[in-house]
Amino acid sequence: MISSPRMTILTQLVLSELLLDPSNELYGLEIGNAAGLASGTVHPILARLEAIGWVESRWEEVDPHTASRPARRYYRLTETGAQDARPALARALRPNRRAGTVPARGQA
Repeated sequence: MISSPRMTILTQLVLSELLLDPSNELYGLEIGNAAGLASGTVHPILARLEAIGWVESRWEEVDPHTASRPARRYYRLTETGAQDARPALARALRPNRRAGTVPARGQA
């Protein structure tokens, strides 16, 4: 099992939304709207996070006819996901001290 996902900017945005309240369940469109991302972008990220055990999901128990909409799939961070996501996100957001530096003369 992978211990950490690839921390793309899009993954960072999704994790940031989930970390606002790790015990809260959010549905995919809700996460996407809050993060400013399209549903087609959010759901593959959530699937990858679920595959590594950082996120768990459940389908809403609703009659689509009565609710006049399809059932929603709700996501939330697992305990392990919340613990591992915080430092992974912090590492991803930390600027690389070597990036943008000019090598000393003779070291290029």
